[in-house]
Amino acid sequence: MEETMVIIVGAGPAGLATSACLNRLSIPNIVLEREDCYASLWKKRSYDRLKLHLAKQFCHLPYMDFPPNAPTYVPRKGFIYYLDNYVSHFGITTRYLRSVESAIYDLDAGKWQIVVKNMATTDNVIETEVYTSRSSGENSQGTIPDIDGECIHSNQYENGRKFRGKDVLVGCGNSGMEIAYDLWN
Repeated sequence: MEETMVIIVGAGPAGLATSACLNRLSIPNIVLEREDCYASLWKKRSYDRLKLHLAKQFCHLPYMDFPPNAPTYVPRKGFIYYLDNYVSHFGITTRYLRSVESAIYDLDAGKWQIVVKNMATTDNVIETEVYTSRSSGENSQGTIPDIDGECIHSNQYENGRKFRGKDVLVGCGNSGMEIAYDLWN
């Protein structure tokens, strides 16, 4: 059994960004990815002419802008090149061919236990690995920061009515971006 502060499931752009931010803060983390590479949707499952649908200034990951000479709508190969540089720059390491089978919160221990199938063995025998972690970003039981003011998780948000005329800080995951847009409207 291996314990770390944070387990990140999935090495897509969001998982890479999370690991980079944690690395900058020297918070131990492990990225688990079921595929054999990070950003597998971009590297293996997208068509050649694919481009980012939003301008580059809205699509960069934390702490690293796209190069100034990148086109406004970055093409697939340019985005993969950007991700390669991002992973290298922030020292992100990923454990590939790891399929998360279960994640259970142990109330007594105050920790998550993550059971993973390691499909990267050379003798074609699938091994089971167990990781423990105190943190979780899962939607059903999100982590709420300890800051002044009212704090809610995206799973509690319904609409922006009660926030009219107030300053609001929103996290920047997919749900956060949708909520920010909703609040703006």
